[in-house]
Amino acid sequence: MSKHLVLQTDFGKGDGAVSAMYGVALCVDSDLKIFDLTHDIPQFNIWEGSYRLYQTISYWPAGTVFVSVVDPGVGTDRLSIVVKTKQNQYVITPDNGTLTHIKQSVGIVAVRQIDEKVNRLPRSGESYTFHGRDVYAYTGARLAAGVISFEEVGPELKVDDIVELPNPLPSLEVGIVHGNIDILDIRFGNLWTNIPRELFLKAGIQYGDSLEVTIANDTQQVYKNIMTFGRSFADSRLGEPLLYVNSLDKLGVAINQGSFAKAYHIEMGYKWKISVRRAPKIIYS
Repeated sequence: MSKHLVLQTDFGKGDGAVSAMYGVALCVDSDLKIFDLTHDIPQFNIWEGSYRLYQTISYWPAGTVFVSVVDPGVGTDRLSIVVKTKQNQYVITPDNGTLTHIKQSVGIVAVRQIDEKVNRLPRSGESYTFHGRDVYAYTGARLAAGVISFEEVGPELKVDDIVELPNPLPSLEVGIVHGNIDILDIRFGNLWTNIPRELFLKAGIQYGDSLEVTIANDTQQVYKNIMTFGRSFADSRLGEPLLYVNSLDKLGVAINQGSFAKAYHIEMGYKWKISVRRAPKIIYS
């Protein structure tokens, strides 16, 4: 193991919850290196928790252990699991959809249910509302420190049985590229889609092309306009919209030095759909 432990929650840092998770982990092994992915996931937003893991995990060393706690079902019969990815990293989380993007984009090779008779903070058995501290941080620290192996987490489960959120794949049909608004670039208000750059290339779209972009919330159209496909924000004027390739090699939509999401009240998730095609040519008679 790398002794790297990365924490993600929707707890925020306004109280002692995250600090308690740190303390539990360091009591297991004071040499652990603990990092924060984010603790600002919107409350109960499993979708965003899933995406932020996907956004980050590939850039960490093999053996890194991630603990993700976005858990509106805490205390219910939802399972607590640990998965091993194709890149030989581990994620500890409730089985509630948090692994959707990793399963589809990174790949999961094995999954085990946490055996709480063994992998639970001692003297915490009567607490049912803070599994992030008592089960996930404790098990994550034990795994990252090499106190337990992956096989000692608990019984093996089927990868195919992992809970997934609806997440349609992008597509190309008759010259139109279809996808979803996967996430918002929170600070700048850009839209990050699930459309890979390769699909744009397959459609024959090149930098500098003018494209017609349509965005809908389920079946209700909320935006339609012509914009340029640029390499960077410098390819548009101040206040103009543009399409670009983001840091995950996916299509992004932005306003140069503005918030596209705020300007058009756009959110994220599988119901938020985007389609892109070459702008129709205007024929003057």
